[in-house]
Amino acid sequence: MSGEPRIADHPIGASARRAIEGAREDAERLGSEAIGAEHILVRLASEEVAGTVFRALGMTPEAARERFEAGIRKGRSRADGAELAMTSHARRLLDAAVAEAKRRQSELVEAEHLLLAAFQEPRGTLARLLSDGGITPAAARGAVLAAVGDVSEPAPAAAQPMQPAQSAEPGPPRERRPRQKAPKREEPAAARSPRPSPRSEPSARPSPPARPEPRQPLPHLRRPPSDWGPLWRRVLLGAVPLAMLANYTHQSPVMVFVLACVGVLPLAGFMGDATEHLSSRTGPTIGGLLNATFGNAAELIIAIVALRAGLVELVKASITGSILGNLLLILGLSLVAGGVGKNELRFNRTAAGVSAGMLAAALVGLVFPALFHATHPNPDSLTELRLSEGVAVVLMVTYGFSLLFTLKTHRWLIGGDPHQMHGPTWPVGKAIMVLALATVGVAVMSEILVHATEAVTAQLGLSEMFLGLIVIPLIGNAAEHATAIVVARKGKMDLALQIAYGSATQIALLVGPLLVFIGLMFGEDMNLVFTPFEVMAVGLATIVASLCTSDGESHWFEGVQLLAVYTMIALAAFFI
Repeated sequence: MSGEPRIADHPIGASARRAIEGAREDAERLGSEAIGAEHILVRLASEEVAGTVFRALGMTPEAARERFEAGIRKGRSRADGAELAMTSHARRLLDAAVAEAKRRQSELVEAEHLLLAAFQEPRGTLARLLSDGGITPAAARGAVLAAVGDVSEPAPAAAQPMQPAQSAEPGPPRERRPRQKAPKREEPAAARSPRPSPRSEPSARPSPPARPEPRQPLPHLRRPPSDWGPLWRRVLLGAVPLAMLANYTHQSPVMVFVLACVGVLPLAGFMGDATEHLSSRTGPTIGGLLNATFGNAAELIIAIVALRAGLVELVKASITGSILGNLLLILGLSLVAGGVGKNELRFNRTAAGVSAGMLAAALVGLVFPALFHATHPNPDSLTELRLSEGVAVVLMVTYGFSLLFTLKTHRWLIGGDPHQMHGPTWPVGKAIMVLALATVGVAVMSEILVHATEAVTAQLGLSEMFLGLIVIPLIGNAAEHATAIVVARKGKMDLALQIAYGSATQIALLVGPLLVFIGLMFGEDMNLVFTPFEVMAVGLATIVASLCTSDGESHWFEGVQLLAVYTMIALAAFFI
């Protein structure tokens, strides 16, 4: 095997080699700046096993190739002889294919291993193609295993009926390999005789029964719509009328505060769902703007209500608390959830580096107003406000350019695809109605919550700093935080980091600066002069999070370290 071409020190077979070499040729011919995963998928769709799989999934190989080609980014002309590198997405695809080959004890990386790896990617053209068809990654994996005749791994229940549609044309006979014997595709079903798998010794043992052919491709892979969300959301939704009743009947402020906090949780989840459904019907740029506008809408509404009530310090603490919660608590829990039982976690280091850079720029925006305040013996409040307004404009413009960078000019490098939608997409009218009703509900709960804040701080002995830094950020972003932990547990670390870092950068570069101008509408001097404790806490959180993610690799213990830093900050805030 020493003379064979290799990927990550593992030899590759003929089918995978054709796909990789063809992808390089296509990238050079099209003038692409790098070899992307779509280049590999275009050539992979021409392989026999991939064609069989795509037909089983209810689509033709030609249609799949057209979608992959549409996703290829056409680059500028390059100098002759310049060597093409691979994008991080393509490198992850090849690494995952090698892992699949080793897992299946194959001596060569073949086309089916590339397919198995590609179907596990949470982003990209193939992920959108499966999402549009309502196909789960488990079902797609079952289709690959069925196409190569591999019965060594039990197929998921959702993927058991995956076979080529009866109307699909049979492909050319597949070349046999020593490791697995696939039945020839051109034989009639009646003439097929059961052949034992290499793992089914002794030979007297009967082969597993053939799976029944579906009457239609993928008849039950589409998930039924769940407009009311998970069970916990339906249960917690009952806190909304209870909070209104408790406030109207003048119950204990602590009870009113707790019920209002619980009531915000399901409403924030509905806002997030409606925003994602709207984003799925728009282009990536408009979708990114929608997510930027409504991604932290629940917390923004709470902050607006608090500003109107004159609780400026509470609002400032909630801004820094949201950044700390995303960078330390949510990122830490995601690393722990995704790293349990795994030696290491891998993700897009370029995306993590860009997010860390944006947070560093936002940190400068927090430092300079505080530095101006500290270096002037008698600072003028009007001057501080004007300085904060100028810094806010710069931060918001920076955030706008970050959307352009991640969603347009360097989308291929960062991977700024929208989240996968499961099940049918809501109509636009329904999504807007749900978003409007949830927004009104959050506004009502926020009004009740803020009015009970002063009494709660007096009764429980908590400071506004602790409420703003710890409690309110957890309530406003709980739904988004739960999503990050769930997807991390499923192995989608890129998506988990995108949620944690994306929410933190939205707060630092968009929501915080926006509140400066909203404060002017209510006659409140909402400047960006944060306390030294808040500035130091955000600075340390940015540094620690960057150290844990800058190399594109992590593990569960780094998540524990992030949680430890967050706990120490929470303890310090409690005693302030």
